[in-house]
Amino acid sequence: MVASKPRHRSRRARLQLSFAAVMALLTGPLAGVATAAPSPSGTVDVASAPVLVAKTTAGPVGYREVGDGTPLVLIMGFDGTMDDWSPSFVDALAANHRVIVFDNAGVGKTAPISDLSIEAMAGQTSALLSALGLAHPAVLGWSMGGMIAQALAVLHPAQVDRLVLAATQAGTGKAAPVPPAAQAALLSGGALAVLSVLFPPGHAAAARAYALSLLQYPGLYGVTEPVRAAQLSAVEAWLAGQDEVGHNDGAIAAPTLVADGTSDALDPVANDHQLAGLVPRAQLALYTGAGHAFWSQDQAEFVPRLESFLGASA
Repeated sequence: MVASKPRHRSRRARLQLSFAAVMALLTGPLAGVATAAPSPSGTVDVASAPVLVAKTTAGPVGYREVGDGTPLVLIMGFDGTMDDWSPSFVDALAANHRVIVFDNAGVGKTAPISDLSIEAMAGQTSALLSALGLAHPAVLGWSMGGMIAQALAVLHPAQVDRLVLAATQAGTGKAAPVPPAAQAALLSGGALAVLSVLFPPGHAAAARAYALSLLQYPGLYGVTEPVRAAQLSAVEAWLAGQDEVGHNDGAIAAPTLVADGTSDALDPVANDHQLAGLVPRAQLALYTGAGHAFWSQDQAEFVPRLESFLGASA
C-alpha cells in the first residue's frame, strides 16, 4: 500500500544485503515474548508442509496446505510470499481449519499475469479455489491481499463464505493515504526499516519474534523486481479508485470482519472505520497499540476473535 516507485534491485538482493541487520535484530533477547504452542497432535506444521502446485485455468499456482476442518484461505500482501505468514499463526488456525496459503501472480511457482491488477489477482485466486474444490471457503486477506479479497467477494460471491479484511483499504479513492515516511521505509529494501512499519515503536520483541519465526521455512525466495513494480502499480490504481470493482464494497454479501491495529503506520485507522462502514453489516475489531502486522503482534487475542467470527470453537 504505497505510492512511489521501488528501487531497481531484486528483492533477493535486498534480502541478502539486509541479512546481517536481521540477524542483529534476532540476537536481542526475546524475554517477555510468548512462544507459540506446538501444532495440534496429528497436524503437520506449515513450515514443513510441501509446496504444491495447482493447475488452474489461470495457470499454475504454488501453495501450501495444513490442517483439517472448514477451509480458510489466506491471501498475502504487497511484496510478500506465502512464507511471510508466521508459522505459529497458520498452525494455530490449522487446529480448526484446512488452511491454504499461496503465492500471488508471478511469485514463486505461481504463473505471472500480464497487465497485473487487483481484479486480475482476484480472478487467479478464484481459479485456485475452483481447482482445489473449495466451494465456499472463508477468506482472509492482509494489506494488498485484503484488496484482492474484496474484489474476490464482489466478483465471485459464491466462493466466499466469510471475509476477513486485515489492515487494508477500500478502493474508492477516498482512503487516507499512506504516510510518506512509512511508504519510504517499506520501499527501502532494508529488513529493519520494513519491520519498523509492520510493528510500532516499542514493540521490538514482537518484531524479533516474527522475523525469527520466518526462518523456520526452508529455502529463501522472494518477489522479483518486475513483479514488485507491477504489484505497486496495481495497488496505486486501487487506492486511486481506478478499479471499478473497488467501488462495490456495498455489494459484498459475505459476513465480514474488518481488523487492524490502532497504530498501523501504513494504514491509518480511519481507513478501517471507512471500510467497515462500506461493507454491509461488517464487524470492526481494532487492537490497541498494534501495527500493520497486528495478526502476529496480537495473535493471542486475534486468533480467538477470528475463530469466533468464523464459527469454530477456539
